[in-house]
Amino acid sequence: MILSTTPPRPTTTLPNNTSEHRHHILQILTQCTSISQLKQVHAYTLRTTTSLDHPDTLFLYSRILHYASLNDLDYTFKLFGHLQNPNSFVWNTVIKACAYSNDRKSEAFLIFHQMVKNLEPDKHTFPFVLKACAYLFALSEGKQAHGVALKLGFGSDVYVNNSLVHFYSSCGCLKDARKVFAKMPERSLVSWNVMIDGLVKSGEFENALRMFEEMQKVFEPDGYTMQSVLDACAGLGALSLGMWAHAYLLQKYESYLDFDLLVNNCLINMYCKCGSLDIAVQVFEKMSRRDLNSWNSMILGFAMHGDVDRVFRCFNQMVSKRVMPDSITFVGVLSSCNHRGLVDEGRRYFDKMFSEYKIRPVLEHYGCLVDLLARAGHIDKALDVVSNMPMKPDAAIWRSLLDGCCKKNADIEFSEEVAGKVIELEGSDTSGVYVLLSRVYATANRWDEAGMIRKLMTDKGIRKDPGCSSIEINGGFHEFFAGDTSHLHTREIYEFLDVIEERLKSAGYVPDLSQASTVDELDNGKRQSLKLHSERLAIAYGLLKLKPGTPLRIFKNLRICSDCHNVTKLISKVFDVEIIVRDRVRFHHFRNGSCTCKDYW
Repeated sequence: MILSTTPPRPTTTLPNNTSEHRHHILQILTQCTSISQLKQVHAYTLRTTTSLDHPDTLFLYSRILHYASLNDLDYTFKLFGHLQNPNSFVWNTVIKACAYSNDRKSEAFLIFHQMVKNLEPDKHTFPFVLKACAYLFALSEGKQAHGVALKLGFGSDVYVNNSLVHFYSSCGCLKDARKVFAKMPERSLVSWNVMIDGLVKSGEFENALRMFEEMQKVFEPDGYTMQSVLDACAGLGALSLGMWAHAYLLQKYESYLDFDLLVNNCLINMYCKCGSLDIAVQVFEKMSRRDLNSWNSMILGFAMHGDVDRVFRCFNQMVSKRVMPDSITFVGVLSSCNHRGLVDEGRRYFDKMFSEYKIRPVLEHYGCLVDLLARAGHIDKALDVVSNMPMKPDAAIWRSLLDGCCKKNADIEFSEEVAGKVIELEGSDTSGVYVLLSRVYATANRWDEAGMIRKLMTDKGIRKDPGCSSIEINGGFHEFFAGDTSHLHTREIYEFLDVIEERLKSAGYVPDLSQASTVDELDNGKRQSLKLHSERLAIAYGLLKLKPGTPLRIFKNLRICSDCHNVTKLISKVFDVEIIVRDRVRFHHFRNGSCTCKDYW
């Protein structure tokens, strides 16, 4: 039977509530292609069935409700309201529809609450409820659902537990997620995938990779596992493991890679963040199809490496292929302008967002523009942007202004005022604003005030985030802190640092003491503190342990200081080695005495 605009009629007379009648309606249901046709089937069912309490009638309505939930949530609720004694399938269908909706997820828990009052939930109920709670970060409601699940004896159900692990990790409660995972009497591959993904999304990349190793003892990873592994490698800069993951995917899922956008996008992101931009481009160019995320991943990758020319080319290619940019696209474009100090281009793209693409700038876009102007020395223009923003500036924007003051010898009084704004928003117990203000004083050679800031930090018990750098050697990571003496090869490293310093002196190196710790009163002390910055320890170890000609890949938690930047340029020339440094802001590629950032970062 083909549905039309008129209500469907049976080809033969069927007794009400018989299996033939039920099968006939179900057959019509499968032919529905719109909500209007579904309403015809609903009307026909009303006319040709008896009491709603009849089991066969309830079954038919549950199927109609299921089809309605896929298309029209309002109509679903109307149907639901007319059922006198809905079974668990009906309740679950409505809860699921809310959980998967765009704007009514909060109603999933309300329906669940009503269900508990009227009917005992089954094991299929909880994954839908917990999914909605995870999306809404509704920790209290999710914990209540967890309590009900335990009370009803679902504490050992693998599907319920998988949902609990996802819920807790999504809400940032990794301790609780780990507890659920540890107590699971049975784990599926999904269980491991959810736990690993939770660790990755919480930034616990090393723990995620350790769990991945443990998982391989019992399960073979699938595509979802490898996506999390790739994200962990991106976070750590673990290129060797990332390349192994890529090879594994090619071997196991070669055809799968041809069409799976998510995997390819993860590969692009991983290679970009591990410093292998050329391989990221190869992955991108081999993709048989691309979505907006593919283009954004590539644009953000180019931006991260300061390759602004390729950012602009990629943006233009994307638009020419009728892929419209979104908010994330412009974050990449604006940040690339920022890395090169391209003020006019940055302002042009900022204006273009709304004028051509109707994308309203959000706080992150304004942050990019303010940072661009401030770092280029246009403090007054940056302040004008802050004053005219349609939303209240956050601490990050004020910090951008203060950072610009550090670089451009800005007015001390103004810098102090900006620092006060940051403290007002963040509180007086965070180290970042004090460090920036001390740099303002140091840049102006006002060492007494810089020392007072450090003393104030000491008196308040505020500690500066220690510089930390890591380097990958033969697949293993070696981590160094500033002044670190804990490494197994410390003596060897420190002896080689002396060798490096002597060769740098011969090449004309003069230290920039403004970047040294301001608590060192003597120049010798300042020179020593510079020499022991974390990236220099990592570079020394890399030169000792890697084969000549092998690029050094350094990953640092803070922005590289100007003295270390100068030193690394010299080392790349004196030792004829390529050094790739990813700091908190961007990548620096040092080759033959120069850096791709062109000394602007």
